[in-house]
Parts: sequence; C-alpha cells; structure tokens
Amino acid sequence: MSDVEIWPFFPSERITLRSIFFPIFLALPWFFPVGWRLFNHTFTQPAGLLSDVSVALVLSAIAYQSPRWLRAVLLIIWTLMQIMAQELMAAMQRLPSWQDLQYLLDPTFVRNTTAGFHLASPAFVLAFFLVTVIALVLPLHRPIRGKMLAMLVTGLLLLGLHSPVNRALSGQSVAARYNALHWLLTDASVKLFSDKVTGLSAADLPQSLRTVALDGKKLLPGQKGRAKNVLIVTLEGIPGISLREIREAMHVTGAMYQMEKLAASTSEGMLVPDFAVHSHQTIRGLYALHCGDFSKLSYEMPKAMELQGNPERAAECLPAQMSKQGWQSHYLQGAGLQFMNKERAMPTMGFQQVHGVEWFTERTQSDFIWGTSDADFFKGARKYIGALQAVDKPWLLSLLTVATHQPFAATEAEAAKYGSRKIATVALLDEAVAAFIEGLRQDGVLDDTLVIITSDESHGEDGADWYSCWGFAIVLAPEQENLPRIKKGSYGLVDMEASVLDYFNLAMPPSIIGRSIFRDYSSGRDMVSYTNNKLRWQTADNTLFECGRDGNCRKMKGGIIGPRPEVFEEDTANSAGRLFGLATVLDHKVSSQKEQQVLQFANGEIRQLPEKIKSEWTDNLIGAQYLAFPPKSTVHVDIRLKAVAVQEEGVQLKLTLRVFEKEVTTIDYPPFPLLHTGEESHIEFDFENPEARQAFSFHLVGEGRDSTIQFEKFAVTIHR
Repeated sequence: MSDVEIWPFFPSERITLRSIFFPIFLALPWFFPVGWRLFNHTFTQPAGLLSDVSVALVLSAIAYQSPRWLRAVLLIIWTLMQIMAQELMAAMQRLPSWQDLQYLLDPTFVRNTTAGFHLASPAFVLAFFLVTVIALVLPLHRPIRGKMLAMLVTGLLLLGLHSPVNRALSGQSVAARYNALHWLLTDASVKLFSDKVTGLSAADLPQSLRTVALDGKKLLPGQKGRAKNVLIVTLEGIPGISLREIREAMHVTGAMYQMEKLAASTSEGMLVPDFAVHSHQTIRGLYALHCGDFSKLSYEMPKAMELQGNPERAAECLPAQMSKQGWQSHYLQGAGLQFMNKERAMPTMGFQQVHGVEWFTERTQSDFIWGTSDADFFKGARKYIGALQAVDKPWLLSLLTVATHQPFAATEAEAAKYGSRKIATVALLDEAVAAFIEGLRQDGVLDDTLVIITSDESHGEDGADWYSCWGFAIVLAPEQENLPRIKKGSYGLVDMEASVLDYFNLAMPPSIIGRSIFRDYSSGRDMVSYTNNKLRWQTADNTLFECGRDGNCRKMKGGIIGPRPEVFEEDTANSAGRLFGLATVLDHKVSSQKEQQVLQFANGEIRQLPEKIKSEWTDNLIGAQYLAFPPKSTVHVDIRLKAVAVQEEGVQLKLTLRVFEKEVTTIDYPPFPLLHTGEESHIEFDFENPEARQAFSFHLVGEGRDSTIQFEKFAVTIHR
C-alpha cells in the first residue's frame, strides 16, 4: 500500500493510506466479536457489547506494545478461543467455563468434534480466520505509548462499568452479557461460592433433597405394576421442547424440530413435560438416571467415578438393586465404552453386561467419529432385546444413543434437506427411535415391559439457554389405561430409580432421593440443575433462583421448566453463596473421605489395538479420565498388562498424563517396554499433589495389526 500523503493541510503529520488502514486491519481480530454481536443482535445486548469492547481494548493495547512473536501468540489464542466458544454455543447453548479447557485445549477432541469441518458457524470462523491472518502478516509500527495507555485505561474503566450493567440485565443469558474470554476468567476467578459459606451439611438441605418421597397417591392399581421387564432408552442431548405435546403442555413456543414420529409411536404413553436434567455431560446424566441422586452441580470429578470408592452407595443404584432381585441387567450404547470410563462406571452401578460400539458388528454407516448411526443402533438394540426375550428371566436394559453428539452423524444431503446438521440428526433419530418402538410393539415386547424414554442432557434450543436443563420422559406400561397422558408435577432424572422401584413395589435404598412418577403429589418440591453456567434452584413454594458464578442471582415465581419469565426480582438476600454452598453439599455425598481411596480401571479386560492411532480420545485404551485429587495427597498408580497376541515386531504402548488436557511433564514414570506376544509389563509410580488437581486424565494408546492387550490391573490409589 502506498504511503501517499492524503491530508496535505497539516504538514506536521503525514496521514497515509498505510497509517489509516493498517491500524484498522490490526484491530479487526480484537473487535470482531463486537461487530458480530451487533450484526446478530444490534444493541439489544449492551452488557455483552461492553464486555466485548472492554476486553478488545485491553488486549489490543497489550498486544500493540508486545514483540511481534508475542502479539502473534496472543492473537492466535484469542481467535481460537472465540471460534471454539462460538461452536460450543451452537452445540450446547452455553459459553465455556474454565473446566472446559480440558476440551478446548485438546487438539484431538477438537479434531473429532469438527470432523469433516462441519462447523455450526462457518461464516464466523472464516471471517475471523481471515482478519487474524491479515493482522498477523501486516507489519506493525508500535503506536505512541500514551495512546496505548489510554486504550488500556479505557478498557479497564469499561470493565468496571460492565458490573452494574451486567447486574441490571441479569435476566439475559450469560452469552448475552459476556465475551467468551471475559466469562472464562470470571468463572475461574470466583470458583465456588461455597468457599464463602461454611458449616453447611446435609442437615441444611430441604427435606425433598434428603429422602425419597412416597406419600403421593398411587396411579397404578394393586401393589405393583404388571410389567416383567424394564427398558430405559436415553436419547443423547434431546430437550423436551422437541416434542410438540410436551412443549404445549408447558405453554412454550419454539422453533426446535418437532419429533413427530416419536410422538406418534408413543401416542398412548404418559408424557412427563416438567422434567429436568441436572447437568451437562453424558456420564453425569447416566449417574442421576440410574442412582437416584443429583449429578454434580459443578465440573468436579463425576459421581459415577467416585462410586468405586463407595461400594455401599454403588450397591444402591438401580441396576444393582434389580440384579439383587433377580433381573438380568444390561447396558448398551452406540459409542466406545472407554470414553468417560463407562466400561468401569456402568458395572460399578450394578450392570451385569455392558457393551459399546464394539458389539455392533453389522453397521451400514461407520464413518461417524463417535460410534454408530442411530438407525444401526436401534436395529442392533432390537436384536439384543430379542435375545433377552428368549431367556425366561426378567431383564433391565438401558440404552444410550450417540449420533446426535457433535459433530452429528448426518450426510451432506441430509444436512441440506433440514437446513442444519444438528437438526438432520434429530430428524434421523426421530425416525429411528419411532421404528424401534413400533418394532417392539410388533414383537410383543411392550406387552410385558415398562419402557422409559428420556435424555441424558439437554442441548437446548438456539438462542435459548433457558431450556438447557429441560429433559423429558415418556412412559409406556402394560397398564397404560391407568396413567394420564400428561403427568403433572416437577420431576427429573433424579427420580427415575425411585419410580422404577416404586412400580415394582421394591424397597427403597436408604441413600437415594426423589419422587415416583407413578404417584400424584399435592405439595411442591425442590429441583436443582447446573447448566449453561447457571445454578437453577426451584423451591417447594414455587420460587426459582437462577444464579451465576459472577454472583448475580435473579429470583422469580415459577418452576425450573417452562416459559421464560417476563418479571423477576432482585435477590436482595444474596442467595448465590448459600445455594452454591448447598449444591456443594449435594456434590460431595458420594465421595469417600477415607484416608485411602482406590479407583479400579481394569480387571482382566482384553483390548484390540487399532492398526493406526486415529484419535487419542476414541483410541484411548483406558477410561481413567477427569479424576480429582485433593490437596496434600499422594497418588499411587499400578499398571499390569500382557501382550496376548501382537504383530511380529511387537507393540509399543505410550502413557500420557494430562490436567485439563494439558500434558503434565513434572511427574516421572517409567515407560512401557516393547512387548511381544506373551510378554507382560508391570509399572508402578507415585506422585504428590501439593495442591488439588482437577480433570486429571491418563491417556494410554498403542497400535498394531491384529494385536490384543490384556489389562490385568490399572489401579489409582489416592492417599489423603
């Protein structure tokens, strides 16, 4: 660009095309979120605009005064952060929290999630990428230090102004009030408000969060239901707003794809519209569903993993209870079991048989990164049930789909047909699950089986974080004539174990909580969720608190599920600290406080190695992920394995330790030797935790043609 003088009237300053356009191009990446927000929302999100502008001013001022290499690093981190946040927002309707760094900083997870480059916001990504490249390439003449200091001070002042504006607009979503980086830092800085509230215990919890409530009027005649078997169908991420009759029962309007085929195939079933999921992440939803308890209302180590250290509590989960009473208990999912340690977590809950994607040998669509298509999954599940029916013994089978997980198992043609890949997968799931239900009806399975169709978490609706905890339940039972079409009352995943046990008139284990969907209750109840960076707490008197980690709480009349309130009041009692404190009490109900806690991740399993490692996530041989170690603790790791049959040149396994997916290089441990057929390896090591470690993961990978490894032991012992 030419340095042509275009402003000759002021000879003391040569204003050139370069001096005008270069600063604009250099500033574009920092201020791109400002423009994008204005383009999509005009001036309807003033707190978010303040956040975008103030963060941009501060970071650009710092970058302009930094060496070029440091400016490049800051720009790249900023751009990746904003792009990843945009994709997470499209998939989950929430901004990243600091715990999400375990995903956002992991290139393997990002590669899987963006497989095929099926981005939800391609225009945003492309434009952001281009302006960043331009800013990286252009030379930078550092501006006058005083001007940059003025930018920095202005940015900091605007950050201060953001606080009162944010509080005044707390009714808007977190995404409407924060830039992604601003929220990430805010969330990390405040941590848990329970730190400010001491002395809380289970005795401080409301009664409805401490015991099972069986004082409601029974819907079914007789002492127990007529069904012989139990089938639980969990649909990955599907919100209640996806079913028209449920949405209308809750007086909610929305543009979300309606699962009309599922509705038609369950037209005689009982619908539970006011139904909450309690958190994001499948393993947490599965725990709440099967163990009569709230999943963690935070991003600490999931309770499903903590069950290993509390066998007494694990024995109270639904599969263990049903197995004890003579039922066969089975778990089948469409994804690999190693991810999130479901290969160990589900047996710990009491499932006698646990199978993942490896069970599906007949697959017509096999290119989806996470597992089976839903059509293949339900075809296989129908065969699985056929085998169970052939045995004269009652059974419990829990199913989990995977194809509606990002990046969504839909072809280009299907995505084009429905306008988005996400909606296309919901439509395909709708068709597959409806065909599955009709198939079960033809097979006579529904005549003697209690069927509960629900979801593990809620992916919400675009632009509607309010629905991020809205699940659903559909119940099919032999005594359908005694069940209402619309079941009134507030329920959630926490209630499913109590409901099944109540249906069969079985004893309630002492530690589970909840209500039975097969009873009518005359009183209100407390219901809790932590989704989309907000703690939502519904009280028994129908008051709802919605609190963020930034200390903002809003208070309104209404329940946790339903239309977005038009009127809310300021929480003058500053309830955030106490509510987060009570949530922490709920979170720590399972974790053992013994001096020693042993987590087992293997017990003789034989694993097939991939010929080539494609993904550290899907090819990880062990499920020891996202563990939490307390401060001043010592961890002992004991791994024993054997090469059952490996390629002639042997196999080399590699162990990596990560915290929030960042590799830990400060812990010394011995490498695995090259293993040939029949050879064994045993490694042990210890490490200290001066401070608490969260989201600690063991990644163990290896590759080899026609190679199998037997894991005789993989134990992690925590000494407090």
